[in-house]
Amino acid sequence: MISKPSRHCTVELQALPSRIGQVRRIVSAQLRYWHQDPLIDSAALGVTELLTNVHRHAVPDKKCRVEMDLSRDRLTVSVRDNDPRVPRLRPTDLTAIGGRGLALVASLSESWGVRPRGDGGKIVWFTLQTSTPTVPASATAVPAPVPTLAPYPFHAPAPSVVRGPAEPLPVDALPAAAVRALRREVVQLAVRRAPARERAAAG
Repeated sequence: MISKPSRHCTVELQALPSRIGQVRRIVSAQLRYWHQDPLIDSAALGVTELLTNVHRHAVPDKKCRVEMDLSRDRLTVSVRDNDPRVPRLRPTDLTAIGGRGLALVASLSESWGVRPRGDGGKIVWFTLQTSTPTVPASATAVPAPVPTLAPYPFHAPAPSVVRGPAEPLPVDALPAAAVRALRREVVQLAVRRAPARERAAAG
């Protein structure tokens, strides 16, 4: 069962190797949805190590629950199982094949810990600091202002101060569309002025 309210994600599973890989992908997808991509590698690795511990050591069963809670400045990941025994962080043995799960979680996280459950199980958790503060779900987003453009081709604002005479812009330097627009204006102006010139010549 998977529940995903606004800033909370819960996954219930049997800690079997095939399911551990699925949960790792769920964790990665949820963090992308929350726009916390920089936390994906650390969170997925930490969850994998904790679920592997459940698979190897938990009794009487492998039932567990993975929870993720995203607050304003940190992500909390926890794994709860039905085994009341509390794991202990052992000195790292670089020659050992296993036994470094908690040491790895401690090294990649901001903080971590274990607390017993009232019904006989335990919860192992770790936290990661978010890269940027998250926006509370109740906050109202303010839309960004939509930029407006002046009619083409006169999109450049007039300078507040003119220093020296303005130099004419060569026609070749204008875009083709602007040249065509200027030529149409010249033709229309000539057509409008033609009757006035004819009346002046007749008078």
